[in-house]
Amino acid sequence: MERPLFIGSDIYRGSSYGTWHPLRVPRVSTVIDLSRAMGWLPGDVYVPSPRVKPHALTIWHTPEYVAALHAAEAAQEVSDAVRARHALGTPNNPVFPEMYRRPATAAGGSLLAGELLRDGGIVYHPAGGTHHGMPDRAGGFCYLNDPVLAILSLRRNRAARVAYIDIDAHHPDGVEVAFATDPDVLMISVHEDGLWPRTGALGATDTLINLPVPRGLNDDEMALIRDDLILPRLAAFRPDAIVLQCGADGVEEDPQAHLSLSNQAHWHIARALTGMAPRLLVLGGGGYNPWSVGRLWTGIWATLNSHTIPDRVTPEAEAVLRALRFDGNRRGKNPPDHWFTTLADTARTGPIRDDIRSRLSQL
Repeated sequence: MERPLFIGSDIYRGSSYGTWHPLRVPRVSTVIDLSRAMGWLPGDVYVPSPRVKPHALTIWHTPEYVAALHAAEAAQEVSDAVRARHALGTPNNPVFPEMYRRPATAAGGSLLAGELLRDGGIVYHPAGGTHHGMPDRAGGFCYLNDPVLAILSLRRNRAARVAYIDIDAHHPDGVEVAFATDPDVLMISVHEDGLWPRTGALGATDTLINLPVPRGLNDDEMALIRDDLILPRLAAFRPDAIVLQCGADGVEEDPQAHLSLSNQAHWHIARALTGMAPRLLVLGGGGYNPWSVGRLWTGIWATLNSHTIPDRVTPEAEAVLRALRFDGNRRGKNPPDHWFTTLADTARTGPIRDDIRSRLSQL
């Protein structure tokens, strides 16, 4: 593979979890449009995501759950029994027109990524990263667990040892359920302490490291975590493939979390991981402010391609950003002008708290 590949689909452009759901905002479509407007996404590196067949999901999800999800989309309703057993038709995981097709497309992209990386390379799949899905039930806006499927696909395609790095503000409980005791999967999660699903307590084994961090985490603190925890553990593990779940909800402007990162913190981690294994798959994840998600994930694509991020975006990219709306949230009422004209946040530096150093010392 000569250049990084970008897996995408137009299904994310026309579907929504509902008028007031946090995932009502455009995310993947914004990244596609911004990347094209910046001249960074030529047609020969864009790979349309397939929609996975139901039977292929049963490498981890139960047949009963897959059937229930498929049936719920067709009927556009669920019974009380299905809601209780599979957590479908809840406020977090509502019934909506594409409730099977949309996550099945993301899952198909993650399965395809493992195949594309068979001989090495870099794949970017911003629609991926739904790390809360469980084998028999939905969770936390995640109907399927595509990171688990991606890791399984990588392992079927020559990557015996896989490292999974998750910097989403929320703990990847579904991925931990899948691989907590697997000696050939290293999982490192950096997530906000006390945030839903309230799992991932501070602790470490040889291949499972959970670092809950306090509110207000800044760029300098994340850099310390990167340099003192993530990179040394990766180097010692010597993975055949790295999967980076790059949730954008850790930035200061996100309405669902309470961390204070700039988007540059994520870019620095992506840059540092590049070259540490023959295969790199970067997934999206959380992120609920359309401007911060679109700018951060577009910058990830630029980073993977070693593009210089300019001080001001192109007029075409500015038009994409100015067309975004964030109705129903106070952060969308008076967006600052730099959300329309730049990709890079100002770095959010600050002191490294003793609490952060203490938690790191326990790992």
